[in-house]
Amino acid sequence: MPRYSYEPFGYAQPPELSGKAAPRRYPVAIVGAGPTGLSLAIDLALRGVPSVVLDDNDVVSVGSRAICWAKRTLEIFDRLGVSERMVEKGVTWKIGRVFHGDREIYSFDLLPEGGHKMPAFINLQQYYVEQYLVERARDFPDLIDLRFKNKVARVVKLPDGAAASVETPDGSYRLDADYLLACDGAKSIVRSALGLEFAGRLFEERFLIADIELNADFPSERRFWFEPTFHAGQSALLHKQPDNIYRIDLQLGWDADPERERRPENVRPRIERVLGRSDFDIDWVSVYTFQCRRLERFVHDRVIFVGDSAHIVSPFGARGGNGCVQDVDNLGWKLAAVVKGQAGQSLIESYNDERVRGADENIAHSSRATNFMTPKSVIEKMLRDEVLDLAADMEFARKLVNSGRLSMPCSLAGLPLQTPSPEAVLEAGSACKDAPLRRDGADVWLLNLLGGSFTLLSFGEHPRIEVNEIPHIHVARPGEGELQDISGLAFERYGDGLTYLLRPDQHVAAAFRMPDAASIRAAHQRALANVSMEAWP
Repeated sequence: MPRYSYEPFGYAQPPELSGKAAPRRYPVAIVGAGPTGLSLAIDLALRGVPSVVLDDNDVVSVGSRAICWAKRTLEIFDRLGVSERMVEKGVTWKIGRVFHGDREIYSFDLLPEGGHKMPAFINLQQYYVEQYLVERARDFPDLIDLRFKNKVARVVKLPDGAAASVETPDGSYRLDADYLLACDGAKSIVRSALGLEFAGRLFEERFLIADIELNADFPSERRFWFEPTFHAGQSALLHKQPDNIYRIDLQLGWDADPERERRPENVRPRIERVLGRSDFDIDWVSVYTFQCRRLERFVHDRVIFVGDSAHIVSPFGARGGNGCVQDVDNLGWKLAAVVKGQAGQSLIESYNDERVRGADENIAHSSRATNFMTPKSVIEKMLRDEVLDLAADMEFARKLVNSGRLSMPCSLAGLPLQTPSPEAVLEAGSACKDAPLRRDGADVWLLNLLGGSFTLLSFGEHPRIEVNEIPHIHVARPGEGELQDISGLAFERYGDGLTYLLRPDQHVAAAFRMPDAASIRAAHQRALANVSMEAWP
């Protein structure tokens, strides 16, 4: 299997420099054509909102970079129309194995129950994800203006928008937009232009990432070692990717020289000790420093930070790329509602509140994993090693082992857009759960019926309620309705006799045992931030 072929997307002269069109103001400008910016452009296009996407390059990112895509993220990609290709190409896995030295101390299953369309995780190199997203974005030529080799050099805030100075092979131009979305990564030009800085912690620890090409048949699982004999005193991680590419992470220590450690003559012996063989080729190497940091605020008037431009975490736990896509899921519907005049600016502010919570949750998990993996004193190491020894036989100790808590969707419970619903099986603020259903003799998935707009979802006998043209979906038991729960999982996961108001991002806004139009309408307006803060309990 040949390695990935990096084909340029190509540059086209922007209309601002061609003289064929008068300068225009765009509703949305997106800086960065990585997974975050491309996903956001597609999400907005599905909601009828046009955007222009600016990127300084014209090829996908070099190296596999983000590789682990979690079930919730795959559900979002499914709504965007790219999950089928991702799952088909990716390596599906759900089993993780943890070793201390050369001894396996336990394994875990990330998806022990069935009834989900998407797997627990797939491993797929970021360059494939970007390629699929670019190709999907091109399905919307009237709504997504992809501009490669358009480098944003400067950004200024306007009273009612933002302006960017853009450099191209044909010269520079100014682009004005009602909203500018910074999706330009950890080294964000937009963040620097506004003089904003990350706050947080830089850990005194370095790791080597190596992607190698190897003709082997290792199982599709995650393997993590504490103090393996092949890398004494440190930790190691092994993941399988498509095309016979394997990801190996090796702890190096804070004193390691990054430039020296990247050299092939130093990388190869380390990998040979891990594999016990030398018949591999090095595809990509990087040395990184653990850091968990974020902006204090993600919303700065009409400039909004999304993904790594807003927050960064260590890669253990697969919280980087997944957190970025979940930012998109949260922001897309809100920005579309505001652009269309369906909600006020306060709805954008809720993106700040909700995704700061998500970032803080990821940072907390990542920091705890780093502390467990890299004990800083003799006492800390003794305690860590004792936990690992107990975990071989004791279930309680396995919960204390932390090699990177793997990405899970963040709950938004208790934040202002959600209406408290104490009777709900799935509490307000939770991401919806999937389940297999049957309609007109055909099998369908529940999540494929949700997203894109507010929806009412009822289980069991309920009158049809018409509220603000919100669609109402009824799920019945087998033989009792048009849409039937063929496995019982939908009723188990949501509860019989309940009606849920679901947000466009497939999160629960409210739940009702005895729904009425007035209560639903109030919860709907609250979820759009159209209710004053003083009215929120």
